[in-house]
Amino acid sequence: MGIFARVLGYLKAYWGTVALAYGCMLIATIIDLYLPDLIRQVVDCAIGGGVSARSNCPTVSDPRDTVMWVVWVTIGLTVVKGGLQFSQGYFAEYGAQGVAFDIRRQIYQHLQKLSFSWHDQAQTGQLVARATSDVEQMRNFTGRGFITLVQLVLLGTAISGVLWITNWKLAIVSMVTVPLLARTVVSYNRSIQPLFRQVQQEVAVLATVAQENIAGARVVKAFAREPYEIAKFNRQNAILEDKYLEAAEVSVFTNPLLDVLSQVGTVAVLWYGGALVIGGDLSVGQLIAFNSYLLLLIRPVRRLGFLVSQASQAMAAGERIFEILDAPLDVASKPDAAPLPPIRGEVVFDHVWSSYYRGEPVLRDVTLHVQPGQNIALLGSTGSGKSSIVNLIPRFYDVTQGRVLIDGFDVRDVELQSLRRQIGMVLQDTVLFTGSIRENIAFGAPNATEEQIVAAATAARAHDFISGFAKGYDTAVGERGVTLSGGQKQRLAIARALLLDPAILILDDFTSAVDTETEALIRQALAVLMKGRTTFVIAQRVSTVQSADAIIVLDKGQIAGLGTHAELMETNAIYAEIYELQLVDASVTAVLEDEAAAAATLAGGGSPHARRGARDSEPLETLAAGGQRRRRTAQP
Repeated sequence: MGIFARVLGYLKAYWGTVALAYGCMLIATIIDLYLPDLIRQVVDCAIGGGVSARSNCPTVSDPRDTVMWVVWVTIGLTVVKGGLQFSQGYFAEYGAQGVAFDIRRQIYQHLQKLSFSWHDQAQTGQLVARATSDVEQMRNFTGRGFITLVQLVLLGTAISGVLWITNWKLAIVSMVTVPLLARTVVSYNRSIQPLFRQVQQEVAVLATVAQENIAGARVVKAFAREPYEIAKFNRQNAILEDKYLEAAEVSVFTNPLLDVLSQVGTVAVLWYGGALVIGGDLSVGQLIAFNSYLLLLIRPVRRLGFLVSQASQAMAAGERIFEILDAPLDVASKPDAAPLPPIRGEVVFDHVWSSYYRGEPVLRDVTLHVQPGQNIALLGSTGSGKSSIVNLIPRFYDVTQGRVLIDGFDVRDVELQSLRRQIGMVLQDTVLFTGSIRENIAFGAPNATEEQIVAAATAARAHDFISGFAKGYDTAVGERGVTLSGGQKQRLAIARALLLDPAILILDDFTSAVDTETEALIRQALAVLMKGRTTFVIAQRVSTVQSADAIIVLDKGQIAGLGTHAELMETNAIYAEIYELQLVDASVTAVLEDEAAAAATLAGGGSPHARRGARDSEPLETLAAGGQRRRRTAQP
């Protein structure tokens, strides 16, 4: 009932439209209640001659005048009723669409505010299903479904009163099946609502499977996994079908049962009412009117099963929607948060601890002081805490203990938007949006001029390839930037960050998707652009970070080393080991490339395949040793 009341609470914003819908419904219901009495007047006062004292016939000299009067009144009321029903349906749907609009807007706005930690656990397909199909289920019920349910209650109450006034004995007989109807409806609701909850869940799972497959279509095709993905989708589709059939089984049993019970009431009225007419206690017109009232009530009762089913779907959908809307904002601006003024770029980590999902700490007592304009490199193995450190600066996550300060301001005490607008980021996973190249570069600065956009693209070494497109900066990048290469997407992401002219720049493995030549071009640009900015660079290769003002070596969430390249080579075993391993890997790669080139240029003097085969059979340890020899030769 709490969910039900909360759903209906959205109708308050459209109370005028909703009031018109329910006003039209009320007048149409009154017309429905009056029409059976017109039939009684024709039967008792015209056909029956008006002899019965119970008939309450109007004083009309000619019965034919009564018939014509009833005919014209019936036609007029039917036309008015049709217009009222149209207005009722239109205004009810208008209010329902408004509710759906508001809920979708709230879901989207709330999703924008939810923290990274919440999104880390969420599934895209689930979110899309809740924002679309679940909202649609709620719309169906808050519109015509609920107003029909209210009309049924009004009809039932009013008709019960009319029947009681007409003949209380016959009214009791007509209500003999009401307890059974009520019990059936309650039992049906208890059974169907959990089933529809499962149906909605399986719809979301199916949406997730489809979304992941479509998003990863290239990977699926590259590994020839189409049959597996088809089978996976079919399995989930079969599960959804089974859940729908379970719900349908309950529905197709309950709806005919409600129909039978309502018909039993009609049969009882005909049986007992006929006896009353024969005994002179009831007129024929009253019996016909009585039966018309029952038929008027039976019509919506037959829909009761459908309405309960619709209400159950809406409540199940509402429960899933409110799970999103009630998700707490772990990272949000304080009510009294002040905007962060323009910053110089000083960053301080004061005994910082951090963990995800209340699990094991990913950062342990990190203390760090970065001066404005410094270039700081972060190096370490996967899971050492590199990304965790940079994610705390724009407050994508909150610290568990300690503080992160920017120019002396605790990031938790300033307004989030003002903080993040002064921090530029190039993430490891490049995300571009459907639209033009210009729109993607200006994503963080929509008011940027054409000259500023071109300057940022030029600095990121993207202007040349952009100019090579037929439409230049108006070229559409396609969904997720699929029309661009990895290096091109990365350079656009760099241009997007640079256009902000941020005081703090974060580069998360920014050269991972570019070749050596492109990396060299980007480094030339960044060498100038990083001046005057506090820059944090995450990289996997030592060659990327050697020129940094300071290199932070991380190990298991702790700072295991801090200094320049030369200092760390002498004092830090972890850094030296990483450096040596990468040199070995580079040497092995060079040896293999040399051998491949030599084999490709062989002409005579034996089979090239035989020579290449002899080289390929050489143990990997020998190649590694060769790499070591080369490294030792290069190193003093």
